[in-house]
Amino acid sequence: MIDERIWNIMQKRLGYSDEEQKLFRNSLRNEQVLSKASELSRTLFIIEVIDAHGCNSKNKKGDKIYLDGYGNLLKEKNPEKLCIFMVGQTQSLIFAAQELIYAGIDPNEIKFNVVGCGDVGLKCGGWGKVTMKFSALKQ
Repeated sequence: MIDERIWNIMQKRLGYSDEEQKLFRNSLRNEQVLSKASELSRTLFIIEVIDAHGCNSKNKKGDKIYLDGYGNLLKEKNPEKLCIFMVGQTQSLIFAAQELIYAGIDPNEIKFNVVGCGDVGLKCGGWGKVTMKFSALKQ
């Protein structure tokens, strides 16, 4: 059961009218997701560059992208430049990690936790290639 205070916070945060809030509250899924809000708030998702060559945005091995458990990029912790073709490839990892949290499973259990940027690399007609690995950290 979700505390009434949480429902009110979400209504304000999402800018829902009272009618929209009724729709939001009528979804069992929304209640289940909100029941994990505390855990999401304490989780940091980290995408680490494990290999990079020819990256126009100058991403290099060891660079890290930080997101909160809700999937928001934490701009103060991230490199100055983030290539959309690199960041976009992490979407499936963040989605999978959140789904594991909703199911009560450690998001570090993702088996296929490595992705590459959308560029195919110089040998295949592109410019460069960045490979990244996902991990989650409880705060």
